Formats: sequence, structure tokens, C-alpha cells
Amino acid sequence: MGEHDMIEGGLVVAFITAPHEKGREIAKVLLEKRLVACVNIASVKSMYWWKGKIEDDHEDLLVVKTTMTRVKELIEEVKKVHPYTVPEVVVLPVVACLGDYCKWAREETDM
Repeated sequence: MGEHDMIEGGLVVAFITAPHEKGREIAKVLLEKRLVACVNIASVKSMYWWKGKIEDDHEDLLVVKTTMTRVKELIEEVKKVHPYTVPEVVVLPVVACLGDYCKWAREETDM
């Protein structure tokens, strides 16, 4: 493997669900504030408990790449801009990724 193929860690991935068609708006805010390096948005079917009954919704799923140092600010910003009373923000560590990708993501978020 060459230097550019080196495998690194140090990133986290956050999953955030939002009302259908709101994901893009939330992603733009997170990107503009440099809290995330990248956001993928997928349309998903979500089922969950809310106030004693099962909800069945069409939502946007944001798959967000950032660094651990930005997680606290990311969560605070999501709480400000998200329309849900209790937005889903689940953060998982990245065990490994392409070295150049990790470097790029850190450069874009660690201001």
C-alpha cells in the first residue's frame, strides 16, 4: 500500500433523521458552520414509538462525517435547527477509513 492508501481512524459518523425534505436544509446549516465535512441524505421509511403509539413515517436520513472534537457542537446545532422535539443524533466511531479521506474530513471540520 502506498502512503495515500494508508488506513486511519479518528472520525465519527452521525446518523440524524429528519422529516422528509428537511434533511437538505439541516445538512446545509451543518456544512456552513463547518461542523461536518460531508452529509449523505437518503430517503428512508421509519417506524418508532412516540407518545404511546407506533409512528410510520417517511424521513430523510443524514449520514454525517465529522470529528469527535465537533460532536458536542454538532448536537447543540441539531437541537437548534431540527423541527422534532427529540431529534435522533446517534454518533459512532469510525474504526478505519482511507487515509486521504480522514485527513480531508479533519481539515474541513477542525478549524
